[in-house]
Amino acid sequence: MIFQENVFVDSSAWVALADKDDNHHRKAVSIYPVILKSQKALVTSNLIIAETHVLILHELGYRAATDFLKSVRNSPRIMTVYSTAEIEADAEVILIKYADQDFSYTDAVSFAIMKRQKIRKAFCFDRHFLTAGFEKIP
Repeated sequence: MIFQENVFVDSSAWVALADKDDNHHRKAVSIYPVILKSQKALVTSNLIIAETHVLILHELGYRAATDFLKSVRNSPRIMTVYSTAEIEADAEVILIKYADQDFSYTDAVSFAIMKRQKIRKAFCFDRHFLTAGFEKIP
């Protein structure tokens, strides 16, 4: 599996990596090292980090949630893109375009970031990325 490009990481992948009881945990843990070795950078957003923090907090508790925050902050491989007014305007256009879908605002911001940065692949377990025209890993 060769990527040689940035890969966006969604909260569904972060949670699957952290939570041994998640349905996708085994798959996430097996694919993550391959992604780390074969691409340029992992890209995520501050909204994804916030969403992941609350999901891990509710499922695994305070310690796991703060460990997640530290690992993202301290990793030289993870680039966090912060939502801006321009990105959010793009996200609102995406929400209007896909009015027949149940995309969250965080999903739409993720798609806007991916389009702006020309990222085609997302490490995720969320079908919305396929619907929006991106490739999913796995």
